This record gives sequence, structure tokens and C-alpha cells, in this order.
Amino acid sequence: MNKYILILCLCLVFTGTVFSETIFKVKYESQADIKVYIVDYESQADLKVFFVKYQSQADKPGLWYKVKYESQADKKIYYVKYESQAELKIYIVKYQSQAGWR
Repeated sequence: MNKYILILCLCLVFTGTVFSETIFKVKYESQADIKVYIVDYESQADLKVFFVKYQSQADKPGLWYKVKYESQADKKIYYVKYESQAELKIYIVKYQSQAGWR
């Protein structure tokens, strides 16, 4: 039950802005909106992510665009070292069409 509540909360966090998923990687955990861990296998992930080249392409969940400045980001993320520390587990996909919630 807790996992479903967490996933629902993450959906609300990441879809709060309907047309953009711009992210900024922060240096410290305390600065982050969400803690992220990159998993080795797609089956372990909550979200499959593809990093797009242009901000206009980040128009659905899982399509992330990295911005240069914190003030430009919709969400600030921090990559954790251990899976147990993460609020969101992601898997980096090779193709844009594979991105989205699992």
C-alpha cells in the first residue's frame, strides 16, 4: 500500500507542470525536491527516463531536459548512492518512445 501512495505522490510531483520536465542536478541532498537512484534493470525502475536535447521535447513523464541553472528547473534532483535512500528509481532508456512510468 505504501508503494502505491509513494508512486501517486511522485506522479503529482513530476506531472505538476504538464508540459515540461526540466531538471537540475543539485550538489546537496538538502537542496533537492526529490532523491533519485539509477537502477541497472528496467524492471527495478519506477520511471523510465530519456534525456532530450531540447526543452520543447520534454512534454511527457520520463522525458527530461537538463537545464544549466537551478532557477530554470521544474524539479531539483539529487542522485543518491544507495537504492534504499531514493524516493524515485529511474532507468535510462535508449529511445524516447520508451520513456514513461512503469
